Amino acid sequence: MRYIFTKITSVSMALIVLFSTVWLTYDLHFCGDVLVDVALFAKADSCGMDKISEVKSSDNCSIQKKGCCSDKKVIVEGQNELKQSFDYLSFEEQAFIASYIYSYLNLFQDLHDKVIPFKNYSPPNVIQDIQLLDEVFLI
Repeated sequence: MRYIFTKITSVSMALIVLFSTVWLTYDLHFCGDVLVDVALFAKADSCGMDKISEVKSSDNCSIQKKGCCSDKKVIVEGQNELKQSFDYLSFEEQAFIASYIYSYLNLFQDLHDKVIPFKNYSPPNVIQDIQLLDEVFLI
């Protein structure tokens, strides 16, 4: 069970790193207020109504009428730098690290070689043979 949990955790962390560094570009094509096409990593197809029509009013002057279609590009930026710099630590972070190291090191207090912790311990008196009483034998 622990092996499966470790594998699931490592795969999920790898996916988190992958998705946090991916940059995506969406290209959207609107015809009026209606979304017509969405494209990922490419230009969105037009609906054919986005051409600019020219209306001539005179020989020297021309009026251009803009179409109803519009294109929009959406860029989802990922993370560029994965390594966080630890050049400066605030006082709270320094206090947390110092207290963590202090409490962690105090968990492992070793005993000297000359200290015998069970020196004054006397074993209990054996009244009956428990293996024989329970009929449990090592083969």
